[in-house]
Amino acid sequence: MNIYLFLSGIFILTFILGKAIEKIRVPWIFAALVLGAVTAIYNPFKSLTDSASFELLANLGMYFMLFMIGLDINLKEIKKKSGFIFRATFLIILSEAFFGSLLIHFLFNYGWGISFVVALSFATVGEAILIPILDEFKITKTKLGQVIINIGVLDDVIEILILITVVIIVGGVNGGRFHVGSMIFSLILLIIVALILINFRKSKKSKEYFNFLNIKTLFLFTIFIFFLFLGIGSYAQASALGALLAGMSIRNLLPKNKLDLIETEIKAISYGLFAPIFFFWVGLSLNVSYLITAPLSVLLLVLVVGATKIIVSLIVARKEFNIRRSILLGVGLSVRFSTSIIIIKILFENNIIDINLYSVIIASSIVFQFLVPILFSNLLVKWEVKKIKTTKI
Repeated sequence: MNIYLFLSGIFILTFILGKAIEKIRVPWIFAALVLGAVTAIYNPFKSLTDSASFELLANLGMYFMLFMIGLDINLKEIKKKSGFIFRATFLIILSEAFFGSLLIHFLFNYGWGISFVVALSFATVGEAILIPILDEFKITKTKLGQVIINIGVLDDVIEILILITVVIIVGGVNGGRFHVGSMIFSLILLIIVALILINFRKSKKSKEYFNFLNIKTLFLFTIFIFFLFLGIGSYAQASALGALLAGMSIRNLLPKNKLDLIETEIKAISYGLFAPIFFFWVGLSLNVSYLITAPLSVLLLVLVVGATKIIVSLIVARKEFNIRRSILLGVGLSVRFSTSIIIIKILFENNIIDINLYSVIIASSIVFQFLVPILFSNLLVKWEVKKIKTTKI
């Protein structure tokens, strides 16, 4: 089989399985992750999945997803968040990271630093998965819905800090072939280019220039910025950070009407073409044999981080909500998505964590992706939280 037929198989199976899991409110993209995990049991396509071509496509999937995350980060909106949102975000995520790092340290024998970084990356929120559910039950603008969304938005700051930390760790581990000077120079250059683009947005010429561009030329310009940041970041082994900064730069560079146009195009190519290959690659790297012999490790991680998030949400939100809504807050914030998976994959590919810990964390993420939307939706219906009055915070 050649790589084109192999890719066609991934896409059609992702489409079929994705349609099935969407019925239980699980995002279709995770079908590719499940397919990869199943293929990991027995992989007859090893020559293809180990090829440079496949790895390039998978990496592009990772970078495009980071680009989309950067495109969604609105620092101006983050500054407007209330004191309660800041307290809730940091207490909930840091508490989960604390107990998660204890588990990783004692169960997998990692140092405290790596244990905390891994646990913190795993503690971040994938609020994008819950928004369709909140919309369906018409509670997006309720106080509960707004708190879930705002905590998810604010934790983007934590995700950026984690990604920067991981870049530094990767550079330190690869010190033999990695020059600290080139890393510092590349990171400074990334920041300078980003600032130049953002400042250009404030000039009068920018409006004339971008109004002149049609959707095709605007798309080409956006892709140019994307690969420019990837290229600069690669010198510091920080292409992932470059992709994130590229997205943030484009968001602050383009006028809103042009941003809305290009965002649709980028999402189509990111999630429709490259993301399924990346998620398949993530699942393919699992050590299924270890998971079969050590299922309690997955269960323990799910219970520890899930219980921590719910209990801390109860403590933090007890004055804002009743017990049921506080539990719903904790359940909703337990959902994971791309950023944490990407960071774990980077750590694994650079041999900072081993395949066993990687497998347990990805398997736990799969459990949360399927469990949380189902549990959250059923509790909403059972407790009739959808009748909460509309409000904003």
